[in-house]
Amino acid sequence: MLQKRRYLISAILLLLSFASFAQQTTTGTIKGFVYDKRTGEPLIYTNVRLLGTKYGVQTDVNGFYSIPQLPPGIYQLFTTLVGYDTAKVTISLKAGQVLSQKLSIEPKEVQLTGVEVNAHKTEKITHINAGTTTITPREIKSLPSVGGEPDVTQFLQVVPGVVFTGDQGGQLYIRGGSPAQTGILLDGVTIYNPFHSIGLFSVFETDAIRSVDVQSAGFNAEHGNRTSAILDIHTIDGNKNRTEGLVSVSPFMTRAMLQGPIKKAKKDNGTSITYVLSLKDSYLDQTSKSIYGGFGEPFKSGLPYSFTDLYGKVSVIGENGSKVNAFGFNFTDNAQLLDPILHNETANFKWTATGGGATFAVSPSGSSTLIDGKFAYSNYTINDNEAGYNPRSSGIGGFETGINLTNFLPGYSELKYGLEVSGFHTTLNYYNGYGYSTVLDRQNTLAGLYVMWRKDFSDKFVMEPSIRFQYYSELSKVSPEPRLGLKYNISENVRLKFAAGVYTQDIISTKSDRDIVNFFTGFLLSPDQTVKNVNGDPISTNLQKAYHLLGGLEVDLNQVELNLEPWYKNFAQDIILNRNKQYASDPDFTSGTGKAFGVDLSGKYSHKRIYFWGVVSFQQVNYNNIGPDGTAQTYPAPFDRRFNLNLLGSYTAGKKRDWEISLRYNAGSPFPFTQTQGFYENIGPALSNNLGSNYLTANGSIATLYASDINGGRLSWYHRLDFSVKKDFKLSKNSLLDATASITNLYDRNNIFYVNRLTNTRVYQLPLIPSLNLTWHF
Repeated sequence: MLQKRRYLISAILLLLSFASFAQQTTTGTIKGFVYDKRTGEPLIYTNVRLLGTKYGVQTDVNGFYSIPQLPPGIYQLFTTLVGYDTAKVTISLKAGQVLSQKLSIEPKEVQLTGVEVNAHKTEKITHINAGTTTITPREIKSLPSVGGEPDVTQFLQVVPGVVFTGDQGGQLYIRGGSPAQTGILLDGVTIYNPFHSIGLFSVFETDAIRSVDVQSAGFNAEHGNRTSAILDIHTIDGNKNRTEGLVSVSPFMTRAMLQGPIKKAKKDNGTSITYVLSLKDSYLDQTSKSIYGGFGEPFKSGLPYSFTDLYGKVSVIGENGSKVNAFGFNFTDNAQLLDPILHNETANFKWTATGGGATFAVSPSGSSTLIDGKFAYSNYTINDNEAGYNPRSSGIGGFETGINLTNFLPGYSELKYGLEVSGFHTTLNYYNGYGYSTVLDRQNTLAGLYVMWRKDFSDKFVMEPSIRFQYYSELSKVSPEPRLGLKYNISENVRLKFAAGVYTQDIISTKSDRDIVNFFTGFLLSPDQTVKNVNGDPISTNLQKAYHLLGGLEVDLNQVELNLEPWYKNFAQDIILNRNKQYASDPDFTSGTGKAFGVDLSGKYSHKRIYFWGVVSFQQVNYNNIGPDGTAQTYPAPFDRRFNLNLLGSYTAGKKRDWEISLRYNAGSPFPFTQTQGFYENIGPALSNNLGSNYLTANGSIATLYASDINGGRLSWYHRLDFSVKKDFKLSKNSLLDATASITNLYDRNNIFYVNRLTNTRVYQLPLIPSLNLTWHF
């Protein structure tokens, strides 16, 4: 243990030495933060330039900028962002000086001209962004939302490469990866299950979101312990100048959010303390009966979903822009399955996620380096009780800590490095369809060290090599993971990109590869027992492992942005629970492989009053593992939707731009499923191993005999049209009322949720649902 601590201290000192080495003595540096003058909120991806020179950078997700290696002299520093005034400051810079300068810019209605530089365009030229989609709160709110409640989950469904498995119990699968292979981060802290059972809402409050980055493939070495994708969400700090909030009511839920200053700055850009509080409470299980009961089933018996989400954050922002955030959350979810004929409860599921911690971003005086980090603890538990089956439960919890150092280099280049240490504890009490149990209790300490260097060669060629060293203590394994990103700007409007990398993780999902509908979302660490592959040979290490390869072409045509991305993922080692276990001597796990490939074409048009977003995708995902007959079998993944189409359009109307009309259409090819061969009486291990019982006269339960071909059948096509119209009523200077009328599933399409195997009854996704939402902003 002492030796591990020495390694940790040595690594931190090495990182800090890199930061000091990066400082220059013959040149100077201008650094600082850019803020929205009205709210005090940091402005991300904003251009900061020196007038009349080639020097310039973009702010990061903290609103921080740093322009290094500047010759001494007098400069005019200015910042531009569409929809904001231009801020200009005259600065005198000396040799060896690191000068800190905050910038605050005022929002305005008329867009800028002249010296304005499009920040989005600059970001596309100077960053790789292969496989990355950035979502803003404005875009989330442009989507026709279920119940009039905008949510990031609903917008994620239209992101390239994302497959959504349904309105009820739905999960998001990103470019061939399962939910357990996607890392979900809230301000850098892992959220294990952010999506509620209703499948339409997440635990995140939309109005508390600053930005969302979906990294669907080929992400760099900043992130580890996931083999498919990263969903990175950052929240606001809270209004520094006044208390503001919202209250929202709809038939689906009530939302409330409050933010403001605890301590206002005594002078312009001085030290301040702010807070953000949010609450979401769903009562759909009650209102579906009282409001929609006249529509018949399933409303008459009630849609059996409810949840409550609590989130709080306090931020201390110093005079130089450095800040410390403390946060806490409590998310709960309850769901039931109802018999499709009798409408009585046949199963219930409940999960709870709690946690808290702190993050920080500091720019030390006299240094151009930004240091940020985190420390957090979280815990997630889920319980499942199904009629005729033993209860199941799973849990994962632990701490996460990390530190990152970022050096901003000339010409939009960057050097970033960091260290992460975390500890996890997972439990599993699982029974398969044959009645055999798997009980596991595992602990692990994980450490990751990474370096990422992005070099911009005169806005023509961008190179981003990175490497991560991941250490898994429970497996005594160090995994080196090199990754590479490239971009070539053929012109300002035509760009080629490429990304590749190696990825590992030690977290395994409990979800079945046979059923697309599965509410039991549990997690466990890689086993410490011997695991064999499809050939019956023991594998060398019990790690999940994947290789990514991705290309891309970006084309800008006037106001239209086109993005074409072919991609490939090789899940070289995929460890899953052995669901064919029929005897106590059978192994708990098996190791297989998976291959996924596809191509996504997206287009976006955003100009004046019109916003349009379209995505058409093709993909194929196949697994190879042991089938029910004990032999190796290649079969499609349960989320293997070969074709997916998403179209989203919105129009802002009215002289005051106080009307917004939105439409969203989604069509997808059929999901695979394992067909039913027949039924048999299952005595189960409890009875068959009981010496006092007679298995010839004992009454067992009815069990399903599955077809030998896993996922050999296909359900029907999925398609749905959603519509909404929103009207803003300005009540006073700081008071606004939004009224949103929406219709989900406008033409009442019967999309299959699942088929009850015993009764062969089809259960459908949500039917046509009209709704009215009122949101008061104050």
